[in-house]
Amino acid sequence: MPPLIFPNPASAPADEPLAFGGNLSVDTLIQAYRLGIFPWFSPGETIQWWSPDPRAIFVVDEFHVPRRLARTIRSGLFTCTIDTAFESVMVGCADRDEGTWIGPKIIKAYAALHKAGHAHSVEVWQGTDLVGGIYGLQIGALFAGESMFSRVSDASKVAMVHLMDHLKKQGFIVLDAQVLNGHTESLGAVNVPRPFFLKLLAELRDRPLLFMPA
Repeated sequence: MPPLIFPNPASAPADEPLAFGGNLSVDTLIQAYRLGIFPWFSPGETIQWWSPDPRAIFVVDEFHVPRRLARTIRSGLFTCTIDTAFESVMVGCADRDEGTWIGPKIIKAYAALHKAGHAHSVEVWQGTDLVGGIYGLQIGALFAGESMFSRVSDASKVAMVHLMDHLKKQGFIVLDAQVLNGHTESLGAVNVPRPFFLKLLAELRDRPLLFMPA
């Protein structure tokens, strides 16, 4: 299945899709993310591709852990793992009372990305119970965060702290949060103009970093 040919994201609508249809193959998704484009659509809809302006990002080196959250992490209430329950994290992210865009097609597509070594997850546990997590995919020195979930208070925040600590140790520069919301803003995400983001992505996407140490 050949990858799609995408429109130039620099001239895409600010808050509307830039393309419709196509497929969610590994090659297509990697091509899209390397251009600053990602799929975002509800189950049952035609695939929609987005490159919004502005773009929400975290700067890895500037990520700050609030004092209360740091105490929670030190308490030992949670344990964290990486890449041990990728699809379960996606299912957790999809389990929302308000509905979700993470339908079966998305889960299948990103599970394939995970199997191919591009997509990764952080899992947060209380004992043997999965209580939170976050997943996304690597594009060079940029990590594209897709979604996070929490079944108990602070679990998604703990997942974010663990992920950001890991990204910093591995030399990542930016976590792409795509569209700013209240939760990511409270954790330190900021909006940047799309031209700035695309320039930054072009500088980072070919850096040969390993998400997991060899």
